[in-house]
Amino acid sequence: MTRLAISDYAPAHGDELVRMWRASFEHGVGIEDPHPLEGQLAYFHEQVLPKHHVRLAWQDETLVGFLAANDESVAQLYVRVGHHRRGIGAHLLGLAKRDSAGSLWLHTFQQNWVARRFYERHGFTAVEFGFEPMWQLADVKYRWVRGEPAA
Repeated sequence: MTRLAISDYAPAHGDELVRMWRASFEHGVGIEDPHPLEGQLAYFHEQVLPKHHVRLAWQDETLVGFLAANDESVAQLYVRVGHHRRGIGAHLLGLAKRDSAGSLWLHTFQQNWVARRFYERHGFTAVEFGFEPMWQLADVKYRWVRGEPAA
């Protein structure tokens, strides 16, 4: 694997981030996102960025992943399609764990088995099953606690 470089988000990377995020989401969940890319970028700037530290993962000049997290939760963690199983997501998740207050929670869709297995391998435990109304999909809430063995 080419060395992974981590940087903080800069607005100049917004369009590239949203395109990568969209493709990864659609690939993982198996649905097409009908929202305009401009709306997703606005959502990112208005809802995600103010509440989370956003880090970008780069290999050479290619954006290969991003993490939006705070000391309590992971709001977004996506790896570029075609770059899975290379340690990118694990590295980003490790940063979130390191910077956490000792525990983290996150949601993913129940049908996203790749994401669910990934989080479970990294010590997260399913604690609640629910329904996400915007996407009309079943979701699962995961929790990780520092020092607790994975279930």
